[in-house]
Amino acid sequence: MENFPVINLANINGEEKKATLEQIEDACKNWGFFELVNHGISHELLDRVERLTKEHYRKCMEKRFDEAVRSKGLECVQDELKDMDWESTFFLRHLPTSNISEIPDLTQEYRDAMKEFAEKLEKLAEELLEVLCENLGLEKGYLKKAFYGSRGPNFGTKVANYPACPKPEMVKGLRAHTDAGGIILLLQDDKVSGLQLLKDGQWVDVPPMRHSIVVNLGDQLEVISNGKYKSVEHRVNARSDGTRMSVASFYNPGSDALIYPAPPLLEREAMETNPLYPTFVFEDYMKLYATVKFQPKEPRFQAIKALNSS
Repeated sequence: MENFPVINLANINGEEKKATLEQIEDACKNWGFFELVNHGISHELLDRVERLTKEHYRKCMEKRFDEAVRSKGLECVQDELKDMDWESTFFLRHLPTSNISEIPDLTQEYRDAMKEFAEKLEKLAEELLEVLCENLGLEKGYLKKAFYGSRGPNFGTKVANYPACPKPEMVKGLRAHTDAGGIILLLQDDKVSGLQLLKDGQWVDVPPMRHSIVVNLGDQLEVISNGKYKSVEHRVNARSDGTRMSVASFYNPGSDALIYPAPPLLEREAMETNPLYPTFVFEDYMKLYATVKFQPKEPRFQAIKALNSS
């Protein structure tokens, strides 16, 4: 845990800009994850989102989860369950159009907080994409444009709670996977841990840290960077010592965005004729991903390549 990359974003425009860019570059190449402090989102807003998310779970979702899980009969299970996740979730869409007003059971205070939070995260995601452009040697705005499609990016939030589990060895909170999309920004519980990433064949804890934002890269940034950056497998372990909150926001390409390795990177690496990744429409990739999310990612790239050539 002491080696997990924690980056102070306050240094990005000051004297320590070069060192901060290098830290982010190292994290993108070698971890696929990093944790941001001093990211520009107020502690008051983060505390409000956390409080309202936990209140909403207790009032509206905890009972439903308990009833659904009881029907699974976990106490009788002898072997680890491979086809379910120990999580209670709902989804908010922000871009290209918001559905926050349509989600049932949310208080107005919670809707307002999530809308404000989403606006701050959208800005932060786009700032980070600019940092990645600079590190990759791409022109300013390249990644935002690559994600844009005809209607702009897809941006949404998965709000999850991972309740205390009586048999954590029998089920995962969330099974191992890579994220399909672009750049992911996570506000996670600072008391109950559980998130792990796979590094050099070992599962490594992503440390809970108050008021931080955890960032990870999705499959699309691996493709556009032609493998210089990698999306990394991660999972959530079920825990017996409390409920873990997770508010993960996904800044993804637009549905009709055409995704392919950035030509300047191919030219620099003399790989114009043989890019490592195929060209595809993001929506086509997502349809495939939905059927094989918990399987290795490499066959996904092969399958989308075969789909395009057929």
